[in-house]
Amino acid sequence: MKKWIWLMLLLLVALAVVGSKSSTFFEQRPSPAIVERIPVETPQPQPELKEVDSAPQVSTDKLLTHIQKLNFQRYTTKERSLTRTYITTELRKFGWKPKLEKFSEGVNIFAERPGTDKAAKAILVAAHYDTVALSPGADDNASGVAVVLEVARLLGSRPTPRTLQLAFFDKEEAGLLGSQAFVSKTARLQKLDGAIVMDMVGYACYTVGCQKYPAGLPVTPPSDKGDFLAVVGDTEHLSLLNAFQSSQMLPSTALNKQESNLPAVLTLPIPFKGLLTPDTLRSDHAPFWYQGVGAVLVTDTANLRTPHYHQPSDVPATIERSFFTGAAQIVVNTTTALLDKKKGL
Repeated sequence: MKKWIWLMLLLLVALAVVGSKSSTFFEQRPSPAIVERIPVETPQPQPELKEVDSAPQVSTDKLLTHIQKLNFQRYTTKERSLTRTYITTELRKFGWKPKLEKFSEGVNIFAERPGTDKAAKAILVAAHYDTVALSPGADDNASGVAVVLEVARLLGSRPTPRTLQLAFFDKEEAGLLGSQAFVSKTARLQKLDGAIVMDMVGYACYTVGCQKYPAGLPVTPPSDKGDFLAVVGDTEHLSLLNAFQSSQMLPSTALNKQESNLPAVLTLPIPFKGLLTPDTLRSDHAPFWYQGVGAVLVTDTANLRTPHYHQPSDVPATIERSFFTGAAQIVVNTTTALLDKKKGL
């Protein structure tokens, strides 16, 4: 009998040892989860973001210098002529050959850097340079002009399949007259695959409720503050809008990552070319829509956010440095990615 008792005890001990090893094994099974977390912490570059990662880094100082140099009313004939002199001088410094294109009410500025693929169409980056009376227009629209000049500096000598075009529109404040004159040249539009138009990209507000939204436009804002960049496009050319979705990747060449924090981007696809939402037709992208050309408006939402809209108080001191730098970088990122594409949008 004692023999059987000892045998039973030995069996129990053996089972306990096996059970203990089995328990340890299953406790270690979650270890693959640790391995799975490693790629999340150090993600591999995705193919569609490589082009964005290679985008050059904007200079905050150069952006703000342009705004300071344009710190005057640009309303009269003489003032707008002085503005054109500044813009064309800067473009020539960057190796461009700007052309003045006169129309009955004013003068546009146009420049082009051919792409390496003759079959690929062009991407246009544009902004208006005039102001309303009595306003120095730091945000409206020296900010847009500054970003186009920064695109000219960074991408002017960069070979890309697509052609890069730049335009500075006159008389936007008088009823989009400059951009209407620009799109009237239909032969030019046949070579254009998309336009990025900037109008006010330098103002942000950080208190709850400081941002308003146009009536009748269903918007899901990324923030309860005015700290995002809005990109407005028509539903017929969603690929141009979608190009801004991956634009928030920080360029690998960024030197000052703290200053390069990019704002959130709110993309707004507008149906029926804005006929039901007239608030979305208030800038130089609209004439492109009505010519069937894809165009987006990049904006800080103007009077829906800033109290300085069309006021004497729209001065360089009201430009929000970090937001403005981030907005410019988003435009450079997106433009770089679009220029590197060989196929149409």
